[in-house]
Amino acid sequence: MLWILVISVLVSLIIGVPVAFSLGIGGAITLLINGDLAELMTIGSKVFRGMESFPLMAIPFFILAGELMGLSITTRLVNFASALVGHIRGGLSQITVITSFFFGGVTGVGVAETAAVGSIMIPAMKKKGYKKSFAAALVSASATLGPIVPPSVPLVIYALAVGGSVSITSLFLAGVIPAILIAVFFMILCYVIARRDNHPKEAEFRLKNVWVTFKKALAALFMPLVIIGGLVGGFFTPTEAAVVAVFYAIFIGFVVHKDLKVKDLPTYIINSSVTTGVVLVIIGFSKVISYIITINQVPVLLSNFLESVTSSPLVFMLITAAFLFLVGMFIEGSAAIIMLAPVLAPIALAYGLDPTYFGFAMVMNLMLGMITPPVGVILFVACGIANITLEEIVKQILPFLATTYFVLLLVILFPELALWVPRMLGF
Repeated sequence: MLWILVISVLVSLIIGVPVAFSLGIGGAITLLINGDLAELMTIGSKVFRGMESFPLMAIPFFILAGELMGLSITTRLVNFASALVGHIRGGLSQITVITSFFFGGVTGVGVAETAAVGSIMIPAMKKKGYKKSFAAALVSASATLGPIVPPSVPLVIYALAVGGSVSITSLFLAGVIPAILIAVFFMILCYVIARRDNHPKEAEFRLKNVWVTFKKALAALFMPLVIIGGLVGGFFTPTEAAVVAVFYAIFIGFVVHKDLKVKDLPTYIINSSVTTGVVLVIIGFSKVISYIITINQVPVLLSNFLESVTSSPLVFMLITAAFLFLVGMFIEGSAAIIMLAPVLAPIALAYGLDPTYFGFAMVMNLMLGMITPPVGVILFVACGIANITLEEIVKQILPFLATTYFVLLLVILFPELALWVPRMLGF
């Protein structure tokens, strides 16, 4: 029965059917061939039950907050990053990394970050003599910070996929140190490439410029602190935090920066609704897949198989990482999280692994798939902005890809990289 499901979904994806509908088609064909007509008739109710969850409301609000803040803060973040690191060799590439790091604390969505930062930094780097392919690759790689830096929409999806057995706040906090490591390693890599390709500095370091641009960017930089501070302090739930983020974005746009217009609100709401709709439909149809996986006792069978292969939690994590690497190459991250988290999370718990550690490592692994050919969603967005082909960007993305997977390996080998901040704050 399972092989029917796998083949149906893969064939649908290969011929270009959207991910959500591929899952639905695969589930329907599997139930039909298996003769389970009663369950086939209830697919619609399963899909809607999958989307009928109060914590899911956090997703559209976080996405809307990112939409409202995006246009207002991007230039300010770029200017602050320029004052901060523009004096380093390869200044524009350094600025791109720092801007993406800060921007990730606002959007929590890699694709949105690619579009916002890429639309400014890719043309700027082209004018300064950087290769278009390098500029697009750097923006793509740096955009993976979006789903890792708190708040992160994929981490919310993971927490919901495992039935709330792990705290969303602890998952958010787990991303702090790994995100900093990725940003630092990217900056080192950009410096090495700048020395090789003779990329210029952008400006002399002046403390006054840092202070002036910091004040202008302060509202954007303060947003993730408001969200995380409220969550850690117990002032609001993750769903309420998302609503707070929207009101904060509206206040900043209308009162502080004064660049948000009432006439633009419908556009932002429609854009965030479309993105939310895609995520929710994937979640809904994934419930059908989860039902089929459950009735076939896949978690139990997989757990028994892995226990027969190894009793080592570390070996289990490495095997899982290799498997997720392959999955991330072909399946969109959110869909993979929803399908696989309910299967793998109980097995990880049986191996004695911390739920926060495993959850963050799994999400990080799948998010890196968004810049891994051949189906790296972020790569296609960056290629469109830079007007280049996928083949051109692939060669340039490899050093950054290797760097991100190296950080993932460090997280797997040293769980405290993910757990130190959550434990320090009582999670």
